[in-house]
Amino acid sequence: MRIGIDLGGTKIEGIALAPSGAVLARARVSTPQGDYDGTVGAIAALVARIEDDASKSEPRSTSEPRSTSSPRATVGIGTPGTVTPATGLMMNCNSTCLNGRPLPRDLEEALGRPVRIANDANCFALSEASDGAAAGAHVVFGVILGTGVGGGIVVGGSVLRGHHGIAGEWGHNPLPAPSHAELPGPACYCGRSGCIETWLSGPGFAADAARGGFAATDAAHVVAAMRAGDERAAVAFARYADRLARALASVINVVDPDVVVLGGGLSNVGELYTAVPTLTPAYVFSDSVTTAVVAPRHGDASGVRGAAWLWPEPDGSAA
Repeated sequence: MRIGIDLGGTKIEGIALAPSGAVLARARVSTPQGDYDGTVGAIAALVARIEDDASKSEPRSTSEPRSTSSPRATVGIGTPGTVTPATGLMMNCNSTCLNGRPLPRDLEEALGRPVRIANDANCFALSEASDGAAAGAHVVFGVILGTGVGGGIVVGGSVLRGHHGIAGEWGHNPLPAPSHAELPGPACYCGRSGCIETWLSGPGFAADAARGGFAATDAAHVVAAMRAGDERAAVAFARYADRLARALASVINVVDPDVVVLGGGLSNVGELYTAVPTLTPAYVFSDSVTTAVVAPRHGDASGVRGAAWLWPEPDGSAA
């Protein structure tokens, strides 16, 4: 049995999966705001609760003893940042109380077992590669298009972490092939300008539409207006689709994935799956481009499912 935990800024969600991928139990609690020790304690309590609930769903002998030294469930954690390989400390977390803290070590102590931790975008990609929209594909690029822009790479069923633990983090690269009108680009919180995230996040999309003359409140407003026939919203969407195609083409040129899976709120915009594949070939260094761009099978549940899939199968093969 696998337990996955998705550590978010406002909530902590947990799930228990059977070896088949079937859900045995799930629960969520609020994230203790700005409280590192409270967050570790909340995760430990949630794991105990889910493990207990799942044990009632999973058939086993009534004589089988519980053992705290040999837990029945593995635990994987999806976090908003990543673990620095050199130090074991967290970095790049928007939940800033986690940054610089030894979260893996502290969770292992609290849970009394090993844990595996990965960035939430990596967990999304792993979920969709394991039993989701990209199941069976050898190389998968998972994309988060939400409040921010993130990404994760899965090769042969395993997350590609990279030397610094940041593989797949495309959101803070510059937008490829910028026009003069796109330079220097919007300011980004990372200190640079023109990052992919400033263009392709939900807030970035809405801000671009506003600069183009459409008074957008958010990305959903732009999409709804586009569908209703508003010309300014349609032009803003066309710019967004072209920028997404350019950004994905740069990944395809380097990684050449079999499948790209879109996640986050903007993955619900069905028009992207028609527009982007027709635009991408103009920017890819190949005479033919057949990379599939698909919607996620598990939607918002992919992050927590991917955390559970961080552990391998019992025979040692990659999950």
